[in-house]
Parts: sequence; C-alpha cells; structure tokens
Amino acid sequence: MRFNAFYSAVALRSTMVVLGSSIMLLSGCSLQDKESDAAALPLLLPAGMTLVDKQMKTPDSLLIPYEKYKLSNGLTVILHEDDSDPLTYVDMTYHVGSAREELGKSGFAHFFEHMMFQGSKHVGDQQHFKIVNEAGGSMNGSTNQDRTNYYQTVPANQLEKMLWLESDRMGFLLDAVDQRKFEIQRATVKNERSQRVDNRPYGLLGERVGEALYPREHPYAWQPIGYVEDLDRVDVNDLKQFFLRWYGPNNATLTIAGKFDKADTLDWVNKYFATIPEGPEVKDVDPVPVSLDKDRYITLEDNVPQPMLYLSYPTVYMGHKDEAPLDLFAYALGGGKNSVLYKDLVETGYATNVAAYHSCSELSCTFDIYTQPNPAKGMELAPLLDKINGSIKKLAEQGIADSEVTRLRSIIESSTIFGMQSVAGKAKELALGETLMNDPNYITKGLAVFNDIQAEEGIAGYKKYLEDKPKVIMSVVPKGKLQYIAHEPTFIPEPRNINKLDTPAAKTLAVRTTQDNFDRSVMPSAGSNPQQTLPALWRQTLANDIQVLGTVYDETPTVSLQINLKGGRRVESTEQQGIAKLTAAMMNQSTALHSAAELNDQLQSLGSSIHFSAGLYGTVISVNSLSKNLPATLAILEEKLFKPGFVDADFVRIKAQTRQASLQNQQRVGWLGQLATQRILYGEERVTGNPSSGSLKNQASLTADDVLAYYQQYYNVAEAKIVVVGDVSESAITTSLDFLQQGAHLPAVTYPTLVDAPLWQPHTLYIVDKPDAVQSVVKVVSPAIPYDVTGNFFKANLMNFNLGGNFNSRLNQNLREDKGYTYGATTGFYADREYGYFSASADVRAEVTGDAIQETLTELKGYVDDGITDTELEYMKSAVSQQEALSYETPGQKSNFLMQLLLLDLSPDFVEQQAKIIQTMNKSEIQALAKTYLSSDQFSVIVVGDRQLIEKQVKDFGFDIKIFDLLDK
Repeated sequence: MRFNAFYSAVALRSTMVVLGSSIMLLSGCSLQDKESDAAALPLLLPAGMTLVDKQMKTPDSLLIPYEKYKLSNGLTVILHEDDSDPLTYVDMTYHVGSAREELGKSGFAHFFEHMMFQGSKHVGDQQHFKIVNEAGGSMNGSTNQDRTNYYQTVPANQLEKMLWLESDRMGFLLDAVDQRKFEIQRATVKNERSQRVDNRPYGLLGERVGEALYPREHPYAWQPIGYVEDLDRVDVNDLKQFFLRWYGPNNATLTIAGKFDKADTLDWVNKYFATIPEGPEVKDVDPVPVSLDKDRYITLEDNVPQPMLYLSYPTVYMGHKDEAPLDLFAYALGGGKNSVLYKDLVETGYATNVAAYHSCSELSCTFDIYTQPNPAKGMELAPLLDKINGSIKKLAEQGIADSEVTRLRSIIESSTIFGMQSVAGKAKELALGETLMNDPNYITKGLAVFNDIQAEEGIAGYKKYLEDKPKVIMSVVPKGKLQYIAHEPTFIPEPRNINKLDTPAAKTLAVRTTQDNFDRSVMPSAGSNPQQTLPALWRQTLANDIQVLGTVYDETPTVSLQINLKGGRRVESTEQQGIAKLTAAMMNQSTALHSAAELNDQLQSLGSSIHFSAGLYGTVISVNSLSKNLPATLAILEEKLFKPGFVDADFVRIKAQTRQASLQNQQRVGWLGQLATQRILYGEERVTGNPSSGSLKNQASLTADDVLAYYQQYYNVAEAKIVVVGDVSESAITTSLDFLQQGAHLPAVTYPTLVDAPLWQPHTLYIVDKPDAVQSVVKVVSPAIPYDVTGNFFKANLMNFNLGGNFNSRLNQNLREDKGYTYGATTGFYADREYGYFSASADVRAEVTGDAIQETLTELKGYVDDGITDTELEYMKSAVSQQEALSYETPGQKSNFLMQLLLLDLSPDFVEQQAKIIQTMNKSEIQALAKTYLSSDQFSVIVVGDRQLIEKQVKDFGFDIKIFDLLDK
C-alpha cells in the first residue's frame, strides 16, 4: 500500500522531497567493536529484556550504531539514536512475505498489510490512520516476497502512542477482524491488483516471468499481490489462521530510530509488548535456488505500443559468496552509459533503452536484462536477442576493466552515505538486515566485499551461472503483433489446479490471549511538543544578480545544490511545445569535450550526479556530491552548462526515446485521465494543457537548431536562483560558484502572455475511450484558484483535508472502505502561479463507474451543504500543524523549502503565518470556502475507460456527454 502518496497532510505545506535509502556498503569496522555485555548499559533493563548486541559509532566507518534487545517472548528490538531532528521512526517488520504462503492461498501477506490498518481491539475502525495523522505523522506498509513491514514517522513526543498502536495490532488484531472488514479489504486488494497489474502496460511481466522461472510449488512462483482466484477462494478464517501462524512477537523486529529517551522507550516497549504471547516456532528458511533444463520462451500480448524483451537467469541467493561477482558483471554489462549493452544497443540506435541487474532475495536471485527496440530499426525482438547474446560474450572475452570496479565502489559508497540522510533510511537497513540475515548491519558489512573484489571475479561469476545456462526469455508485444516475438513459445506453466491439490489440512491454531496489568483501552497521551527550528540560513548575491541561499548540513559529508534558470516550459510557443524538456535531455548528454558515456564515468567515479530537467517556470539543475568531491563535480557542471555538445547522434536517440515514452504513456489510463483534465481546463494552445514533452506532432517537428536556439536564449545564468545545503561553508561554496558569473548577462527572461483558456463547460461528462479497461479513471473537476502559500489556495486545501485530503477523509472512506470501489480516492486543489483547479479522483472498478460518480457528487454536495464537524476541525488542525517536525529532516527537504523562498520571494516567517491560519480556522470559514470553490453548478466529470460500459451507466445522469479524443499521432 502507498497511502502516503495520496493522503499526506504535509502536501498542504511546501512540497518536500525525501531522499530514500539505497544500498548500504563498505566498512572496515570489525566485529570486535561490538559490546554485548548488558552491564555496560548505564540503566536497569526491564525484567525479561536482554541486551544481546551493540554496535558503537566508529570513526571512518559506515556501520550504523545500534543496540539490540530481546524480550522473553522473542521480540527483537533495535534502537538507533539520532537527535538531529525532533522526530522518531518506528518500524515493525514481520518475517513473512509471499514466500511463506501456501500454494493456492497467494496474496495473504499483502492482504494482511491492508488488514493491519483497519483497527484492533482497543483501536476503533479506521482509527489507526486517524491517530497517526492527527499526531502529525506519516505511515505506510509494504510487502515483498520475504517480509512485511509497517512504519511511521512522527514527532518525537508521539513515540509511546505509536508503540501502543503497533502492540495492539500485534496482540489484539483478531478481536476486531470480521467478515465485513474482510470483504471490504478483499475488494480493495483486487482494485489494487487491477490498478497496478492488470490495467497497467507491462504490468503482468513479473507474474509471467515468475511462473516460468520457478516450479508451481516454489515460494517465489507467485507475486506478493497474489491471484484474484485465490483471494476469491479463501474466507476470513483462513486469514485469521495465517495471522496466528506468522504474526507473533518471535517473528518480528521492532526498530526505533531518531530522537527518544532510551530508558523511557525500553520501559514502553516492555509495557506494551512483553505480555503478548509468542507465536508458533519460526525457523530460518533455507535458500531455494532453481535451475532450468533448457531455455524457456514465453510470450505476452499486451496493450502496449512497443515490444519489450526480458531475459531472466536463475543464479544464487542473498548472502552467497558469488552474489557480488554477479553484481559486478551486471554493472559492467548494463549498468550505465559506458556499459557494453548500452554501447551496442542504444548508441547504435537498435534500442531505446537497455539495462542489466542482479536482483537478490532471501531464497534465490535472478540476473535480469531488458530492452525495447527502436522502431526506426524495426520492432522485431529476435535481432535484439542476438545482439544481447553477442554483447554478453564480448564482455566475457574482453574482461571487465579495473575502472569499472572502481566506479562501482564509488557508486555504492555515495549511495550508502546519501541513504543515511534520514532516520528512516538507516532504520530500514537495520530492520532488513536483522530480519533476513540476523545482523542489523548485514547489508552494510556484506557489501564491504566490494573493497576487495577483482574484475576477474565478475567474469568467473558469468562463467559459472550465465554462460550457456538456460534462462527465461519473454517477449511482450502489442496485441495482434506476434510477428515481433523473439521466438515461438516453448513453455507453458502447468495449470493451477488448486482445487485438486491433495494437501493435508493445516493444524488449527488457537487464539493467543494477552494478560495485561494496565488498561490498554486508554491511549497514551503525547509528551511535550518538540521544538522545530528552521535551519539557519545565509544569503549571497553574485554577479549578474545570481541569488544564493544556503544552510549548513553536516550530518553526512554531502552537498546538494539546486540551480533554477528562469524559463522552462512557460516560455514555449504553441508550435514548439516540448522544446524545454528536449533541451534539458540534451544537456544531460555529451559536451563539446566529452561524450555522454565519458561524463557518466566521471560522475560515477566521484559518486556524484548532475541532472538537468525542465520545470514549468524554469530549468532545474540538481547536483549531488560527496563533500570531498565537490570541486571535481562542479568542474563537470561548468563543462556541461557552458560547453554542451548537442551531438546529432544524441539528438536522434533522445527524440526516439521521447516518442516511445509518449506512446507508452498513451496506454496508461491514469496518464490519460490527467492529460484530459489539463486539456479540458487549459486548452491545447497552452503548455499546461499538454504533456511536458509536447504532442507527438510537436516532437517530430523539433530540430537540433531549435534546441540550440532555446539553449542560447534561456540557459541564462543571470538572475539564477541557487540553493546550497550541505557540509560546506558559505565562503567555500560561493568561491566555488565563481564560474557561474562568467555567463553572459542576457536580457532578462519574460514570460509571454497566456492565451485564454477555453470557456469552461460545466455539467459535461467527457469520456476518453479505453476499450477493455478493467478500471475507470474518474475525475470530478472545476476551475479554481492560482497557487499561494497563505491565501485562499492554502486555505482551500485546509478546507479540503476532511473531504479527500487524508486516508480518513469522507470520500476515501465512502468509496474505498465502505463500498470497496477503489484502491484510493482523493480530492485536492492543484495550481501553478496563474491558474488552478479542483479535482476529486479515483480509479474504480469498471462495473461501478456510474455509482462511483454519483457517490462522489453526493459527498461533494453534502460537504458544502452540511459543513464539517467539530471533531473534523480539530483533526485537521492537529494533523497539519504537527507535521512541521517532519518537514526539514533531509537535505532534499531543506533544498525544496529554500528554493520555494527564493522563487516566490518569501520570508521564512511564512511558516509561522501558515501556523496561525491553521489554528484560527473555524467551521464557518471552512464552509464558506467550500461553497465558493465546490459549487455543484461548476463541476464536470472526466472518465477514462471502456466507453461501451461507461455510457450505459451514465446515460441518465443529465450530463451533456461528449467523447473526448486524446489520440496523439
């Protein structure tokens, strides 16, 4: 589940980007640095709790310090202290994923990910989300083949409450599980599968490859989402038994990271978890790698515009000594622009993209390669297969260069360090290592092998596991285009004759009873509100009116820069829509001095990244570097910015990739729904009414001269806005940025006058036909207001919070939790600086499209007519205001905040102004805003789905029905 993507209350504030963790690596730290003597702990542990391991912080080591405890019921507890921000991250990981499901009962682990948010004995229905949101926190859960985790980040004063919540669903979930909840969440899971698998281009690829790679009884033979027929077959009692088997404390790891008082935290853990009885014994699983007797060719006809070739070799398992050599071979084969596959397929124009990677899980690993053909050279996959096989042999014969090994080490080092910028990143690594390998720092230490790995080991890994070894070769082709396949199918999975399985009945497990000496029905109160202070800022003005705003961040030895050059898509003419994005893509390629591959090698060797992208109002240049490599990274930036190559071969390749991406987007119902919304509201003449890459017609007409002209006019460093966050002083960075002042002071960029938006036609129902779609994208929209940070746009989003701005909002509770129509429903106000609109949206089952529209309109009307309750008002105030503690943790969050200050010319005290607005908002003001911006006589409806099904359901609605053609040729 990805609830936060839809329902984060922090979206009401300035947009913040959280840098996620990546692979963790490299450390020379010895296990001798550990302490396991409980006497060393300067506090008395609760009875039944034992300190079993301790990793101290060690200079020049990337190992994450932690303390590990065990409760008498088997619960593992890991603590990582980080006082840099007033927030705490809580992760509960259960060692159960789809690999521990029974054949014929797939999807249970993922199903339980949903059920665990539905309330427990002492937590009311749908209250888990509400409590976390109201506490100012964010939460989510995820399921894969090997584990399921539930996590939340909250202001530090809310930790005890989170432990109470987690313990209640561990010990008392089944007290609240009933048939109705079961049926609703079963419908939700089926909606999720439709949205992410069945209704998505290439969505079935993973499922089909897994069926061909593994025998039916192998734990990885099915995907975590499961099969619909399995979900339909089981009942609530099956689900309860699954919980009793796997969700005991002895199969769980509780990880707490961030700011907390250790003594209080251990007391709370003991109080809430120690009395929960352990579940059945859970033994460590043995790896189950597989092998094939011969190549297995399979084919999938799908609603896709472009074929895809996918190869998968079975290899080893997580922790195997040959895992790293295979990682190295994958990187050299297809891990970057200097890789053999990229040079042989993409640079030569035979493919639009290609990649190779070694993917490892607890029981087995796979070595995977995928590519898509360039239509200019033909759509057949057989030639690409031959070229891939030739490239693999070429690499094996020529060997892996030592420079490739060095670059991979640098990539892993920088990924590790950047992953440590958030407590969530560190805690997730600790939890995963403990769960899968019984060592919190396993991933960090295990990858230290790359310090010593030799190039020859990569070739040895190839010879042992890939050379002449059978594999799965999958051809995904557009429906009716079987002539494109790489080979006739040679493998069909054995039928899933689940009803004929002769398996002994599982032993029925009894419900475990928890005996407490306190009243669990009393929710813990929060501690004192943590004090959140904005980062100390410095400001400089360079030549050509270049504005620089920065703050020192020394928690990791990294530096992040954002540079905004005025222009972007907003200056495009109607005829040249897409030129800003095309130019940015070309800026990511070759320079006049070096090829794109050479520049990529340089950046990877430094562990740095430089990326150009086109925003609506400007070009954004993002730079990330280790502090020690900042000068070398900025030297590359100077070359890329002032000496672009604009090489013809790059231009041809980028245009082909852009076209294929656009064609693929046209198969995505969500993308079509968003484009239809933009087109209807803004019109085709405005850039905001079209995709950022322009129409296919625009793309075809753009030339290399157009790119050069756009660069010369709009890559103007004068009046640039720059944000710096990192382990570097003000004086050092301003000196390092001197090269930007060499840019010519071109005339100031002005934005052209916008053409008028089309006359809004309310009470119209637009249908975008997507034949055979299993879901419909439903959007109820109306024009609204431009963006602001303290005016009516900000206030309107506060008004919207209880309508559709969080998981417990009225619309989501209706369409998802009560009706089971959708995986998620949301509402919100969306805007740029000049125009805005309101949208209520959901992806719903095709057969309930009409009902979903009616329910949405009813909710909107009720919200306007009846207003909100006192409880809803207080919920909004608490949830939105307390999330401030989560808003400035990482350099990415800080950078976005600072750039917002520069671009909108804001004073940092706008945050205080927002806080005052939130706290003084009252019910009458919210209802007045709702009546102003949610008037029913302004709404129109957009639906993307199967026209034949939709028209039957909406013909009596009284709307003016129009078929809206988005076909782009």
